[in-house]
Amino acid sequence: MAAMTVDEARTLMHEWTQSVALRKHMECVAVCMGAYADRYEPPERDRWIVAGLLHDMDYEKHPSREEHPFVAVEHLRGNGLVDDEIITAILGHAEYSGVPRESTMAKVLFAVDELAGFIGACCKVRPNGIADLQPRSVRKKLKDKAFAAAVSRQDIRQGIEDLGVDETEHLQACLDALRAESERLGL
Repeated sequence: MAAMTVDEARTLMHEWTQSVALRKHMECVAVCMGAYADRYEPPERDRWIVAGLLHDMDYEKHPSREEHPFVAVEHLRGNGLVDDEIITAILGHAEYSGVPRESTMAKVLFAVDELAGFIGACCKVRPNGIADLQPRSVRKKLKDKAFAAAVSRQDIRQGIEDLGVDETEHLQACLDALRAESERLGL
């Protein structure tokens, strides 16, 4: 199987997802995945970005726990579009799938998914967006249960723990990655 390129993954994501907000979320996750790939598996950077771009590709049309991410995985696997590590990471990002997150890629996808969305929400309420957003501000917003209430704080905590990184270091890594792409991402 030839590896799916980032451009091919982005095209597929756009075919499956019309929501600008959901596309932006997947792009943000992909940016964080790329930054962590640079740390853990630089030669595999594009594969990690592909996983980020596709992890929620079916969510708009199939948001139920019975369907997401299983519909996407069936399409990806059935058409030989991505390898098993990416499939397993996508399954593992949904806690309820029962698929363990064993690879570093899978752990990172879970660790950045909810956090990327939360950082995006933080940017919306700041006059300078992500430009001067710091880990302490993100941490403070995480304590406010009413802010971005749909974001699972438990998943963020669990992701950091599973990845075995310091919370501040993780927040900073994601902030730095997103800040570097802020213009393209609208942050």
